[in-house]
Amino acid sequence: MMKYILIASFLGLALARPQQKNEEVTILKSEHENLGDGTFKWLSELSDGSKQEQSGYLKPADAENPEGIQVIQGSYSYYSPEGELIELTYIADENGFQPQGAHLPTPPPIPEAIQKALDIIYKNIENNKA
Repeated sequence: MMKYILIASFLGLALARPQQKNEEVTILKSEHENLGDGTFKWLSELSDGSKQEQSGYLKPADAENPEGIQVIQGSYSYYSPEGELIELTYIADENGFQPQGAHLPTPPPIPEAIQKALDIIYKNIENNKA
């Protein structure tokens, strides 16, 4: 009897472990365009539901950036191992990489007293510029 309980326990453990998916992922869509002047666009879509796309352009030159600034924006999405759709959009420009997505952590709100102090500091900085 104990032998059957032991075998049933091992069988239960084996069935409870995460199953490996050995499905082959194929490319459903793939497009690429590059105009050679800093303007480009590409996208791809895979059979596992993941998608990626990105585009870019060159901002015109100015006094601060005599060669112009490359701006890149895009998005990607995929399904987590738990089956949740993860989506992220982003832009990268002179302000750095700026991602947005519901799954990204967010900072806690600034306490009221600290926000008040920051407002006073910013107001003083603006008044001193004038």
